[in-house]
Amino acid sequence: MIVLTGAAGFIGSCMLSRLNQEGYRDIVIVDDFTKTEKISNYNSKIFTKKVDRKLLIPWLKKNQRWIQFVIHIGARTDTMEYNPDIFDELNLNYSKSVWNVCAEFGIPLIYASSAATYGDGSLGYDDNHEIIPKLKPLNAYGVSKNQFDIWALQQVENGNQPGFWAGFKFFNVYGPNEYHKGRMASVIMHAHKQIREHKYMTLFRSHRNDYKDGEQRRDFIYVKDVCDVLLHFMETRKHSGIYNLGTGQSRTFYDLAKACFSAMNLPEDIRFVDTPQELRDKYQYFTEANMQKLRNAGYDKAFTELETGVNDYIQEYLDTQARY
Repeated sequence: MIVLTGAAGFIGSCMLSRLNQEGYRDIVIVDDFTKTEKISNYNSKIFTKKVDRKLLIPWLKKNQRWIQFVIHIGARTDTMEYNPDIFDELNLNYSKSVWNVCAEFGIPLIYASSAATYGDGSLGYDDNHEIIPKLKPLNAYGVSKNQFDIWALQQVENGNQPGFWAGFKFFNVYGPNEYHKGRMASVIMHAHKQIREHKYMTLFRSHRNDYKDGEQRRDFIYVKDVCDVLLHFMETRKHSGIYNLGTGQSRTFYDLAKACFSAMNLPEDIRFVDTPQELRDKYQYFTEANMQKLRNAGYDKAFTELETGVNDYIQEYLDTQARY
């Protein structure tokens, strides 16, 4: 039995599909299932039981003897949410409870961290455990994720840990099953809608002299690659630790915009708008994952090129509103 939290959401539902592809059927999915806009993400997939996220911890304790693995993807991911109490409840304390149950009963655990923990990148993007306490995220979401990473490492130091565990700092993940995410959906989904309606798309103007408009850079990673990595660690259960999960290659938003027009077979028309004032001091101009640690742990599969991933996402999913 595999327990998968966040299974109705973007990455979680894609992971559910990937597990099904590999023949996994005994999967308990966990989420807030009252949100009807997410039903299509999981209702056609194979699983054995749904557990409401508020009931998970007692359920885990009651059924621990049958659980082979916990994949904890569920989280509040809105970077525009400023109430730290919400993140304390859903990202920090909830994750602590999941960790403690896994540690108590020896259940292997994978959990989702975030590249938002790196803040402005002044300390680099190395997934070295020693720099994690020094990181200064730029928003409450990143703070909550970094606080849990710090806490998890403290637990390991004190001997309170699952037999195997791994945390993954997701960089800019894009791909199918994010239809419900609204403003927090990837730039590609917003671009597809804007181009379809207006035949042009807008990007944020740069407000720094060292970056031209559209040349802000991100490490964009296709969700199918994320699922492949999580599956690899679930099946190998070696090398516990916190890992970056990007491609190791930053690309510009201009590259991404061009890839969107190409995938839609339309001429490029890219325009620029000011970055909203409330975002400017929290905006990351550059992210790029150092992926050496993941490679050293034995993961050797190539990551999807941005143009290939955008093409697949748009033509196979956004154009048809299909799910993965």
